[in-house]
Amino acid sequence: MLIRRQQLDAIREGRVTLQFRRWKRPTVKAGGTLTTAVGVLSIHTVDVVALETITRQDAKAAGYDSLDELRAHLTAKDEGLVYRVSLAFAGADPRIALRAKTALATDERDALEAKLARLDANSRQGPWVRQTLALIRANPGMYSGDLADQLGFERLWLKAQIRKLKALGLTESLEVGYRLSPRGEALLKSPGR
Repeated sequence: MLIRRQQLDAIREGRVTLQFRRWKRPTVKAGGTLTTAVGVLSIHTVDVVALETITRQDAKAAGYDSLDELRAHLTAKDEGLVYRVSLAFAGADPRIALRAKTALATDERDALEAKLARLDANSRQGPWVRQTLALIRANPGMYSGDLADQLGFERLWLKAQIRKLKALGLTESLEVGYRLSPRGEALLKSPGR
């Protein structure tokens, strides 16, 4: 579920507690979490609702100035059902602390290497991890389309793979493109890399 930065800030501050989406099927589930640019959000409920049952209070809780504005947003797309998502800020993004962790014990480095080997082994594209990390290291801030072109991969596929590296604390997203995190740099400098 994509949420605009302004909305994320309002959720973090507790001013926004609802989101409404029109989906063919929900992309979040009750009891789950969502990692965002401002941290982790907890998803409390995900319910199908009729458009006409949404109230002014719901619109305000979702960060809209009016009920009409929310309804206009939801009717701009007519595919799927309308979902009401109740959520709250749950805490800092754990990847931030992970990215900064540069001291890799042998067993930790081995476990990380095993995860990266599985990413390569499970890819229909063949091995991609090392060359992707090396290209990001050499070109911080490079547009994802240019990275994909240089690597010979489809852009959206590559972006999804880089998110996996980000989840392991190895890369960071920039305004445009990516860079290696201190953890990613430490991994590439470690013996055997």
